[in-house]
Amino acid sequence: MTDIRTPLRRRPAQRRSAERVQRMLDACADILEEDGYDGLTTTRIAQRAEVAIGSVYQFFPDKRAVAQALALRNLEQFEQTVSERIGGGRFDDWSDTVGAIIEIFVEMHRSVPGFRVLRFGDVADVRLLDEGAENNSVVADRLRELIVDTFDITETPALERALAIAVEAADAVLQLAFRRDPQGDPDILAEAERLIHGYLADHISTA
Repeated sequence: MTDIRTPLRRRPAQRRSAERVQRMLDACADILEEDGYDGLTTTRIAQRAEVAIGSVYQFFPDKRAVAQALALRNLEQFEQTVSERIGGGRFDDWSDTVGAIIEIFVEMHRSVPGFRVLRFGDVADVRLLDEGAENNSVVADRLRELIVDTFDITETPALERALAIAVEAADAVLQLAFRRDPQGDPDILAEAERLIHGYLADHISTA
């Protein structure tokens, strides 16, 4: 798994401080939803979270770091939901999980504040999650670990390459779906699943 460094200047030691940090992330998400990344400032985050500006700088050096923490929270939510959805023996083959994974992404796009703007960070920096890897590579890495652990398959360079390509392709097609329709064009979403499932089923078999 990619080792991601926290953007926090210091970790909150008390529950009250942790709750304050989460309010800052919630405020960041709301501002992104309303005005995009260009409209995001640390001053607005402090005002929306109802904290002093000094509290923001106590934990984050700048707005990019707040956005990074929010993108990491998005990734954790995505990863946890995928793990829950694909576990329990509901899928015979790991390539059959494509529909469920795309559905989770679409659900987050529709319901998680700020996700449609930030997603996993590209609007701020293509290496926002980890300075050593592009955001899509981090997502592909997390999915690969989940799939290997859930389906007990052999981790190979071919699997790594296939998932990297699948994530890049899915990202491009899903962006198109949401450009066509704020809720996601249903025909394009269906094509995204067909495209990615077909690619994975044709190129990779379970060990």
